[in-house]
Amino acid sequence: MERIVITEEPGIRTITLDRPAKRNALDSLMLQELAQAFAAPGPGESVAVIRANGPVFCAGLDLRERGEAGPAAGASPIEHVLEAIERYPLPVVAVVQGDAIAGGNELALHCDFVVASSSASFGMSLAQIGLAPTWFLAKKLLEVAGPVATREILLLGDPVPAGRMHALGVIARVAPPERLDAEAGAIIERLARNAPLSLKAMKALLVREMAFRDAIPHADVDALVDAARTSADAREGMAARLEKRSPNFRGV
Repeated sequence: MERIVITEEPGIRTITLDRPAKRNALDSLMLQELAQAFAAPGPGESVAVIRANGPVFCAGLDLRERGEAGPAAGASPIEHVLEAIERYPLPVVAVVQGDAIAGGNELALHCDFVVASSSASFGMSLAQIGLAPTWFLAKKLLEVAGPVATREILLLGDPVPAGRMHALGVIARVAPPERLDAEAGAIIERLARNAPLSLKAMKALLVREMAFRDAIPHADVDALVDAARTSADAREGMAARLEKRSPNFRGV
């Protein structure tokens, strides 16, 4: 069963997350489909749009599938998807109608523009389930949020309302739910009218100029992230989240 729906109109390609019964959680099939969707622009495309069906934009990785598969080594499939979006040669707009949590938060923030409903919240609840972001994921937060807001988002792990995310400069626009499509549509249509070669050049400039952190050695930090990911606390945290109870962390 397909996890995303792709629609096209002149200059605009829309990728819609379509797993509302599971809060659009990112399982392996959805990640594969997203990777394919962002492999290359379609003919005549000027802008790509990510939307979601249902009340939740994306609840992050499918914890049930992740728990069954166990911890994976190396770059995860979600990192490949997020890198494809970040390096996509044309602007990508996220229209966030509901909560964007963990991987869903990263999915939105790796887009060039985020237009969110005032009823939506963003969050990275990894510390609440015993995990930590990889270098790649934390790098994006620092780029868009800065160090102060990144500490709030990561270390506390609590959801941040869209209005505060906008005030912090992390997302581009926030609108009442009834105005979300109009607000997003104005940006999408403006981008679609702009010169495609200009958009490609500007996107490439922005990506390259923010890539300096890639050269910083971080093997020691990666080891700490891996230790958290493979810990008993991580197993307990994910189990507690699925069972809707408070975790009992022991620091191991």
